[in-house]
Amino acid sequence: MSHLEGGPESDKRMLRQRSLAVRNRLTPDDVRAAAGALAERALELAELAHARTVAAYVSVGIEPGTLALLDALRARGVRVLLPVLLPDNDLDWGAYTGEGSLARVRHGGKMALLEPAGERLGPDAVTAADVVLLPGLAVDGRGMRLGRGGGSYDRVLARLEDSGARPSLVVLLYDAEVVEHVPAEAHDRPVHAVVTPSGTRRFT
Repeated sequence: MSHLEGGPESDKRMLRQRSLAVRNRLTPDDVRAAAGALAERALELAELAHARTVAAYVSVGIEPGTLALLDALRARGVRVLLPVLLPDNDLDWGAYTGEGSLARVRHGGKMALLEPAGERLGPDAVTAADVVLLPGLAVDGRGMRLGRGGGSYDRVLARLEDSGARPSLVVLLYDAEVVEHVPAEAHDRPVHAVVTPSGTRRFT
């Protein structure tokens, strides 16, 4: 029925609700263990081994944890950029210089985000990244990613495309979130790889 009601958009909504329901059953220990394994797997990626600049994000709540990975990238001498949510849902960027450089920011009624407290580098700063680490809720065998629905990363991906930048796009997920099918719309772009606590999968 969902195809008649709204096609990919309502299918996405249902898949989002399912993914979030599964995440909500994770314990703090599950989240902690997954974050450590995720950092280890991600650091084995050839794309990250050669990257000079990585655009990433700070996980919140029960999202697959990224802080250990951010610190490991910094220890390697990588420049790490983190997003700052703008009022129109677009993203500005700032440099990550350690946990002390993060500020907790509440946007309206949404959950508080950890954002870089320093200088704002502008929305185009992401075009300098060699790798962009994307949040998501699922990915399928074609590399189609299900986002959270805010549209922020759709804008980032469109900006990368318009600028001619070709970074590696990598989504960080839990193992069960690699699914058979993610509903896609014409503007959706596939990612190049997914990293989960148990391994990495590349898409052609």
